[in-house]
Amino acid sequence: MKSPLAPPTRLLLGPGPSPVDPSVLEALGKPVLGHLDPAFIAIMDETSDRLRQVFRTRNPLTFPVSGTGSAGMETALVNILEPGDRIVIGVNGVFGARMADAARRAGAKVTMVDAPWGQPIEPDALASAVRTDKPKAVALVHAETSTGVRSSVDLVRREIGPAPLLIVDSVTGLGGIPLEVDKWGIDVCFSGTQKCLSVPPGLAPITFSPRAAQAVADRKTPVQSWYLDVTMLRKYWEEGEGGRAYHHTAPISMIYGLWEGLRLVLEEGLEDRWIRHQEVGEFLQAELKEMGFKLFAASGHRLPQLTSVTLPKGVSDDLRGRLLNDFDIEIGGGLGDVAGKMWRVGLMGFGAKKENVIRLVQSIRALI
Repeated sequence: MKSPLAPPTRLLLGPGPSPVDPSVLEALGKPVLGHLDPAFIAIMDETSDRLRQVFRTRNPLTFPVSGTGSAGMETALVNILEPGDRIVIGVNGVFGARMADAARRAGAKVTMVDAPWGQPIEPDALASAVRTDKPKAVALVHAETSTGVRSSVDLVRREIGPAPLLIVDSVTGLGGIPLEVDKWGIDVCFSGTQKCLSVPPGLAPITFSPRAAQAVADRKTPVQSWYLDVTMLRKYWEEGEGGRAYHHTAPISMIYGLWEGLRLVLEEGLEDRWIRHQEVGEFLQAELKEMGFKLFAASGHRLPQLTSVTLPKGVSDDLRGRLLNDFDIEIGGGLGDVAGKMWRVGLMGFGAKKENVIRLVQSIRALI
């Protein structure tokens, strides 16, 4: 008989998943309850309430989708969009392009507002496309994981006006940098557990404003995905006259993990957590520059929790494999046209510590 599972212990400093707090790992091992057990329903309600606090919203329809961040993206788009609807999508990396692909698959007419990799989406460029297309929705990525760029979501609503629904991907942003769903006029915002929340991958927190929820209720066609149909999911996550309606078996243990991860976020305080990420990210960026790496993301729009750098002369992308094998440190490589030319270093959630920066820098210096 084979021995029990024994994966190696790694320091996860890539674009995700991030290191997981021991108390979250402990929560994952708590006794499993039935998904309609009143005790579990109470945990679900507490989880949703904590998500509202972290999203900075009062939206009743706020819950974790059973799936990774990409499931959150699909949930946002397939519920809001019907065949023939127009949507304007900001694309400045892999994940903006992924939203455009998903929107087309939902039958929408997509207008892409492109920005070069390393640059943010300009709110006025989105506004120009809105004036031309009169779309049902506008979508963009808050923290583009493929490039380490932060776009100014806080300015978008003012530029595009009140009419379009605003959909925001904050998979890498939630819990790491400021995000104000209600204040910024965001209608649908989705994220993932495996980034700055420091929970294993498997859930996608999402929130719908009342008018977004109404847009879903007013659809003329069924949502193309049965599993991600919010008209049914909300009956499971919200209390009704007949109690909770069964839709699917929730991932019980993952909900436990998210419950604990959100508890840690709120215990630390959102503002203090944002400051911690900023300070540690700036420390890393200064150290990498000193070693000859060039920061890839535009100045003023660099994510502190995900640093992208181009490699200096004489440093090969193969070094990432040596970091993993010799020092048990994982960092990410470039995607698309910058594959083999760029690194992405994550300092997210439990992993956003100066001691991790020092360990990484010392390990790189030992290899170059």
